[in-house]
Amino acid sequence: MPYVIGADLSNEPAGERFRALLERPEILRMPGAHLGLAGLVAKKHGFEALYLSGAAMSATMGLPDLGMITVEDVCFFVRQVSRSTNLPLLVDGDTGYGEALNVMHMVRSFEDAGGAAVQLEDQVLPKKCGHLNDKKLASLDEMYAKVAAARKARRHLYIIARTDAVASEGMDGAVARAKAYLEAGADAIFPEALTTPEMFREFASRMPGVKLLANMTEFGRTPFLTAEEFQALGYAMVIWPVSHLRVAAKAWEELYGQIARDGGAQNAVDRMQTRAELYETIGYHNYEELDASLVRTVIPTAMPQRA
Repeated sequence: MPYVIGADLSNEPAGERFRALLERPEILRMPGAHLGLAGLVAKKHGFEALYLSGAAMSATMGLPDLGMITVEDVCFFVRQVSRSTNLPLLVDGDTGYGEALNVMHMVRSFEDAGGAAVQLEDQVLPKKCGHLNDKKLASLDEMYAKVAAARKARRHLYIIARTDAVASEGMDGAVARAKAYLEAGADAIFPEALTTPEMFREFASRMPGVKLLANMTEFGRTPFLTAEEFQALGYAMVIWPVSHLRVAAKAWEELYGQIARDGGAQNAVDRMQTRAELYETIGYHNYEELDASLVRTVIPTAMPQRA
C-alpha cells in the first residue's frame, strides 16, 4: 500500500490526547525534543509525549534562556515537531510573553501550532533557568491572572503552572502559590528546583490528588532520580528538558575540533548516523513513493577510499 502523508493523524485534539496519557497509572515520561528529527528518534524509542524546552529552543537560536525568544519563535519549533511526530507536546511558555492578554495569545498560538500542553512559570522578566540563583518572582495576583487568562483562552490545551517559589519563599510559600494557581484554572503543578527526594515527597503529600510534574535536568539542584522513583514520590509526569541538546552540542564540539585538527571529518565517521539510518528515521523512501517522477534512491554502501 502506498505511503499516505497524515495517515496516522488523530482527529482528537492534542490536549485531549495528553490528558488521556495522564489518566494511566504509570508516570508520563517526556524527553526534550525541540527539533523534528529529535522528535522522530524519541518516538522510535517508544516515547508517547515530548517536551519543548525554552532553554533548548533559545540555545539552538544562539541565545541565552532569559525570556528573549518570542511566541512565533516557539511556534516554529512546535509546528515542526508536531507535524513530524504527531505526538502530544508540552511546550515551555516561560512567563507567558507579557501580561494576561499576551498569555491568551500564546495559548491560542500554541494550540494552532499543534501543542498539547503549556508550562507557565511565576517569574518576571528577565527570567532565569529555574535551577539558577536570585530568581525574581511575580506577585501571586499577577500569576493568578495569567493562569486564569490561559484557562479562559484555551480550547483544549492542558495548563501546567510552574512555581519557582521554594528557593525564596520556602515550601509553605510554594504550596500556597500552587493551590492558588489550581484555583485560577491550572490543570497541574510543576514545583521547580526541589533539591532532595524528601522535598519532592513533601510537596506531593501536601497536594493530594493533584497531577505534578518533576524536572530531571542535569547540572542543576535536583539529584538524579529515575522516572520510577519520581512516580513513587507522587509525580505524574517527568521531563528531561535539555539532555538531548547537551549530548548533541558536546558531539558538535568534538566534531568541529576534529575537523580543525585533522583537516576533515574522516576520523569521526564511526560516531555518525549513517545515511541509511537517517533516511529510515525521516521516512525518505515513503516520500519518494508519493511522487512517480522521483527515481528511488540507491544509498551508497561505502565511501570511496583514498588512493
